[in-house]
Amino acid sequence: MTDTAPAIDGGEAKHMNMIEAINSALDVMLGRDEDVILLGEDIGYFGGVFRCTAGLQEKYGKTRVFDTPISECGIIGVAVGMGAYGLRPVPEIQFADYIYPGLDQLISEAARLRYRSAGEFIAPMTVRSPFGGGIFGGQTHSQSPEAIFTHVSGLKTVIPATPYDAKGLLISCIEDNDPTIFFEPKRIYNGPFDGFYDKPAKSWKGREDAQVPEGYYKIPLGKARTVTEGEELTVLTYGTMVHVAQAVCEQKGVEADIIDLRTLVPLDIEAIEASVKKTGRCLIVHEATRTSGFGAELSALVTERCFYHLEAPVERVTGFDTPYPHSLEWAYFPGPVRIGEAIDTILSE
Repeated sequence: MTDTAPAIDGGEAKHMNMIEAINSALDVMLGRDEDVILLGEDIGYFGGVFRCTAGLQEKYGKTRVFDTPISECGIIGVAVGMGAYGLRPVPEIQFADYIYPGLDQLISEAARLRYRSAGEFIAPMTVRSPFGGGIFGGQTHSQSPEAIFTHVSGLKTVIPATPYDAKGLLISCIEDNDPTIFFEPKRIYNGPFDGFYDKPAKSWKGREDAQVPEGYYKIPLGKARTVTEGEELTVLTYGTMVHVAQAVCEQKGVEADIIDLRTLVPLDIEAIEASVKKTGRCLIVHEATRTSGFGAELSALVTERCFYHLEAPVERVTGFDTPYPHSLEWAYFPGPVRIGEAIDTILSE
């Protein structure tokens, strides 16, 4: 596959990693809409700790892309006010582990503003934040708190798994009139990850899902992506675990419907239901802790809607109910061994 190729929409496409795709989405939206504002810790002059905003302050100025104090509640609070005023702020929280001081602003203000004002005010803000483990970040740089936000009515939660999706979904989030949490799986910023941590790192280069149009295009929220098709098993997952699950299924020769959810809220329940009714078996994989994780909601929905089609109990492979460990990271991470064991269990039923 060449470095550039025609794109269906958005103009010419070229290979990008997820960092470049996110930067491109922000660049496109800053250029299209003067109401789009970027703010966060070190996102301006430095370009962000992962370089997702590199070059944007220089291009658009310090009033459009600016650094903030180390105050997550302040960052989110300012963004809520900006949204109510009519702007479209895109605040960055440097790591998802640090988003908790801003929860009150997100839950009590951003998520409720449209409702409490009877639609007179909205909070069209997109909170970007790297999340997840697999980078030896330990307990304060590896958390996956997505389930907290899916529980809050009024918030949307989006998690891309490829560079192409990252750009198209981020543009849709920025244009959406509701507050959105956009979690970026940092383990796959620079390449897909199959879960075998002791093997050489892979690059996005050469992959079709890293062919990213340079211009404007959107991927609608609430539409899942079927990664592979098969009759034996449905795998519901998102983010980094999409690639891990795909690698395990390929290694074991299992023909599975692997569904990349893309957005947790809104959820493409129609795609889930159609797949499970076809295969009769369902495996849910996510990196977050097990108890009250989003997989529990998925399991309940599958059971409610597909009970008479199920030929085996729904299985979950998740993180454990502990802080994310540093020295035992790969025991915690839902890797190929645990996923493979779950597949063997569910196919033997």
